[in-house]
Amino acid sequence: MKNSIAGMSLGGGRKENFFFALLEYFDDQKRWFLTTIKQVKDEEKLDSDETITNWITNYKLKELVVDFPLTKPHCIGCELSCPGTKNCHHPSVKAIREDMQAMMEHDKKLSDTNPKKYEQERVADNEVQYSKSVMDKETSHHILSKSFKRKLKKGYLPYWNRPVDYWVWKNYYDQILNVFNLSYDSFGNVSVMLMHRFEYLLKHLPQNLSMYESSFHIALLELYRSKIITKKNLLELNDLDLAPLARLQIAKQIDKKLGVFVYEKELELIAKNPKAFDSFILAIAGMALKNSQFRNIDLLSPSDKDPRFIAPKFSN
Repeated sequence: MKNSIAGMSLGGGRKENFFFALLEYFDDQKRWFLTTIKQVKDEEKLDSDETITNWITNYKLKELVVDFPLTKPHCIGCELSCPGTKNCHHPSVKAIREDMQAMMEHDKKLSDTNPKKYEQERVADNEVQYSKSVMDKETSHHILSKSFKRKLKKGYLPYWNRPVDYWVWKNYYDQILNVFNLSYDSFGNVSVMLMHRFEYLLKHLPQNLSMYESSFHIALLELYRSKIITKKNLLELNDLDLAPLARLQIAKQIDKKLGVFVYEKELELIAKNPKAFDSFILAIAGMALKNSQFRNIDLLSPSDKDPRFIAPKFSN
């Protein structure tokens, strides 16, 4: 028996040098291998879109993980009579806004009941301590950070945000901001050009290909939560000079602690090229899915379909 899953980071422009990272599991060795990591420009006779579909067909791939939204905001395709964003009566949007309001009200109650203790906790929460784990508290747990409260006050836009985006806010917003200096927003961060390109690709991909969405930022945070990589590794990814070594160390720790064999040539490519690294991490998120190691995603409203979003777990 041989299982396989691939990762592909699709961010960037039309001529971005995408990478295809293929993981395969071999029963006889009881181990996953990074057997292929290819760059789009490696096949010069084909354009980049043809190369992607060619890879998937040639490797007989059945499952692919991308960092592209596979679901859309509720406004897209909605046939309800629209009363405007503030009065949207879609069940999912109402459930999310009620949940946001409940979080804000509870936070205010904590502040009003014992303002001195509340402020002490806020000061402690804002302290930058290198030894402090960024995963001690999920974003929605009280007290709420100032940055997350600002996010909630800006509101949930049904033409811009998806229910799964809100789930990411609640569980990872502070962590992504603090570690990667990125304010995670939504589907709306994807360029119109990239959306059109992806819609085109979907028409040419095999019908039996199962696609999943994930975030290499979330996968890295979960690797950190499981003590597979360190906080130092994560922070060094933000430094242009230190990032190549950090990527190399992360790949080696995944090899050592998760049993994913990576050849020296692939290690060198992952270290040198951020897009190769991103695709590799997405493939690792896919491996967690294959191993049934993932977080359950509560989207509040039963009307929401399976988001096909992977938030991996690397420890039980």
